[in-house]
Amino acid sequence: MKKTIDRREFLKKTGEGAAVAGAFALAGACAPKKTAEVVAQAVTDDGKDPLETGKMELRTNPGNGDQVSLLGYGCMRFTMKKDANGKDVVDQENVNNLIDYALAHGVNYFDTAPVYLQGQSEKAVGIALARHPRNSYFIATKLSNFQSNDRKVAMQLYENAFKNLQTDYLDYYLLHSLGRGGADGFKARFEDNGMMDFLLEERKKGKIRNLGLSFHGDQQGFDDMMALHDKYHWDFVQIQMNYFDWKHADGVRNVKAEYLYQELDKREIPIVIMEPLQGGRLAKPAENVVNRLKERDPQASLASWAFRFVGSYPRVLCVLSGMVYMEHLQDNLRTYMDFKPLTEEEKIFLDTEIADIMANYPTVECNDCKYCMPCPYGIDIPGIFMHYNTCVNQGNFPRGKEQEDYEKLRKAYLVSYSRAIPTLRQADHCVGCKECIPKCPQSIAIPRELRRIDAYVEKLKQDTLTIED
Repeated sequence: MKKTIDRREFLKKTGEGAAVAGAFALAGACAPKKTAEVVAQAVTDDGKDPLETGKMELRTNPGNGDQVSLLGYGCMRFTMKKDANGKDVVDQENVNNLIDYALAHGVNYFDTAPVYLQGQSEKAVGIALARHPRNSYFIATKLSNFQSNDRKVAMQLYENAFKNLQTDYLDYYLLHSLGRGGADGFKARFEDNGMMDFLLEERKKGKIRNLGLSFHGDQQGFDDMMALHDKYHWDFVQIQMNYFDWKHADGVRNVKAEYLYQELDKREIPIVIMEPLQGGRLAKPAENVVNRLKERDPQASLASWAFRFVGSYPRVLCVLSGMVYMEHLQDNLRTYMDFKPLTEEEKIFLDTEIADIMANYPTVECNDCKYCMPCPYGIDIPGIFMHYNTCVNQGNFPRGKEQEDYEKLRKAYLVSYSRAIPTLRQADHCVGCKECIPKCPQSIAIPRELRRIDAYVEKLKQDTLTIED
């Protein structure tokens, strides 16, 4: 039997003295239609409430009436710890606390996948959610059959989802990471092996309440998926959208989000947003971007600008955020409780002025998903990219000897690089095997970017810097 958590224990776990007013108004046996006004208050150690009473913004799924929280919990990243055998395992207590807190404040959409957290995410999320009434949340998970087109592999992933998530039905089920192989890739993964026929039957039976896809790829790949809408009727589509990618996606690794949104909007397909912070880049932009945002609103967090941008588009059903720490969850709750959409002028400010500034910085569009890992040669691919991007975004980036503080920045970069990335895991050990390329959902030319960063590091060491864009 599943262990359920009673209301008193739930409120105790989500904050001393917390209280939730009202209840979920149910429609059918599957899912909540409405969420009552959230008045739960989490009390910190000093007795102060970090969140004011407010109401979570809800969006209606036009297909079935689901009332979905605009803020969704992306469960790709949770803290890990070592078990008794030295193995990396999910910190389940931390997951429970964060999910309890999110539920208490109106978040009801939880997105996971069998490949997240070294294959542990579905199970960890299932343990946390099973302690609550099944009709108080929506589960989204994915068919991540990247490595094989074998039907047996896909079926095992599908069946495991129900076991791991301790549920009899899946609210939102996604064909994971479509677009990279275009129409041929889709055919091999889902049609030739009979999986699409099977999933459509499962939708008819109610085992899958909404069938959709997550997209990563170029415009042709997206158009291929849209051409299948009449045949399969996508109940929803998950896309990468943020104020930088709205007009500045390069068209090779990613499609401009404006195009993706408009194509889905005209077909009236509900949209779930991933990467609203572009892998964290929009929460930690360069200093001149920070200054411009703070001039507009000194009190607003940098992340809140990005979350308000995507939430301001009416076709958006839910915006995912991978909230690892409580302060991130609380900040996002402040944004989406009593939500205030951006004005048209504020949208333009972000997707032109701020995005234009950021477009001039030579970062790597890595979101630290770690799909490329492990590297057969031991290279810390995401670590190298994250270190490089952080230095660029924080302004600690030596460009050339004309900089007044060039020598200081040069030394700082080399020292921080050696500390962040062990010598044997640095970019110079890449042999160009290209095993990482097909695994990358951003379609980054990983060996090329590693060579670029390695060349940059070598030039810093030689003190003859010439930046390669």
